[in-house]
Amino acid sequence: MKQAAESAGPLSAPAWDGPEAVLAFDVGGTDMKVGLIPNGVIPDGAVDLLDLQRHRTPLDGSRSGHSVCARIVELTGQYRAAHPQLRIAAVGVTVPGIVDEAAGVGIYSANLGWRNFPFTATLTKALGVPVGFGHDVGMAGEAEVRLGAAAGRKDVLVLIIGTGIAGAVLCDGRRVSGGGYAGEIGHALVPAPEGGTAVLESLGSAGAVARRYTQATGTAVAGAREVLLRAEAGDAVAGTIWGQALDALAFSISQCVSILGTQTVVLGGGLSMAGTALFEPLAARVDELLSFHRRPDYVHAALGENAGLIGSALKARRLCAGTAAGTLS
Repeated sequence: MKQAAESAGPLSAPAWDGPEAVLAFDVGGTDMKVGLIPNGVIPDGAVDLLDLQRHRTPLDGSRSGHSVCARIVELTGQYRAAHPQLRIAAVGVTVPGIVDEAAGVGIYSANLGWRNFPFTATLTKALGVPVGFGHDVGMAGEAEVRLGAAAGRKDVLVLIIGTGIAGAVLCDGRRVSGGGYAGEIGHALVPAPEGGTAVLESLGSAGAVARRYTQATGTAVAGAREVLLRAEAGDAVAGTIWGQALDALAFSISQCVSILGTQTVVLGGGLSMAGTALFEPLAARVDELLSFHRRPDYVHAALGENAGLIGSALKARRLCAGTAAGTLS
């Protein structure tokens, strides 16, 4: 299977005048999701994912790029066989790490092991159809702006707050890519409670909240939600750690508002499930850090765990010839 993406001939389909679809992949550090999306009009912004599947990501050290592509080729063949009524006109692939979307290259992924792997060239040759390639959180952010919580907004910060913190930034309706290096807000420096600086996700992520409480008290907790519940019940240590997380997040958001003119903040990931306990004090802290700047709106991510997959499909759809107004594009 490792050699399939390198040596197999294109899996191109014969001439076709029936319905078409795009096949989208969202590759993660543990699992890869895949689903079909028929080309056509979007009813009320909804996207139907057909035959949604989840498979183990085939990691193989420094050869993980090859093994992932081989698996994508294999699954594409299976989807073609299972859905003969639909022609797969393009394939979308999102991956984590540092991604040069224009060059179609996965520059670096610490968790998956590749460096400078040519995803677009490898898959286009093997599949015989256009391949849209992008960063997982970047594509999720675009999906939220096109079809989700920030639909119609132009200056948007998407923050996915879970074990770590990932982000996507859109200015004037266009996502900032920076050659693959933009959006790494989790690694931006913020003031540290003890003085000096720290990276944002070491204070503001759900993983950090739980870890720091355990370190401070010696009491293990199930996650950030338990720390929040303890804070609301009057636990002083929990309250301090939760407040420090809010301060760190507010600092980074205020920087984006000041420098980029961010007007809408989309919050997703596990920590966003805290709801008003996160949104209201976070907005208040950001407000205190701003002066003449416009205050951003805060909205909860709407597309859930499939946002990256939907964004992948959107990118693939744009590659299809003859995209018409009002269609998934």
